[in-house]
Amino acid sequence: MNGELIRSVQKHELGELLDLYRHLNIDDPILVEDAGLRALWDEILDDPAQIYLVVEADGRLVSSCVIIVIKNLTRGASPYALIENVVTHPDYRGRGIGTRLLKRAQEIVREKGCYKVMLLTGRSDALPFYENAGFESESKTGFIIRFDGL
Repeated sequence: MNGELIRSVQKHELGELLDLYRHLNIDDPILVEDAGLRALWDEILDDPAQIYLVVEADGRLVSSCVIIVIKNLTRGASPYALIENVVTHPDYRGRGIGTRLLKRAQEIVREKGCYKVMLLTGRSDALPFYENAGFESESKTGFIIRFDGL
């Protein structure tokens, strides 16, 4: 793993995670780390269904994804998972870091008993990256409705 550490995000890393997210959607509004945002962060960290994975390299967060585990009443009551907000800092892309992060995410959802994990991307240039990480796009079709214009 070339000196990277894949782990859960820590509470004090909110600002660094938000900085990393600037490379995910560059036109997203910049969030101010105020009391309201810190309260939301506490709620997220206290939610056992949400897992924020990060990759630390060179003493900084360089990659991240969010795993959401969803309880389910089909497939033998096996849960399923969603992966969202996959991002790697541009200076660290092309090194396999994101692929290793997604492989670890897959291990976690298997450990949680999930029968599948899904993700969506709006970037066609990212398809080879996700396929290399083991995802396929042939068996399902994704749909989305946006309510907030973002």
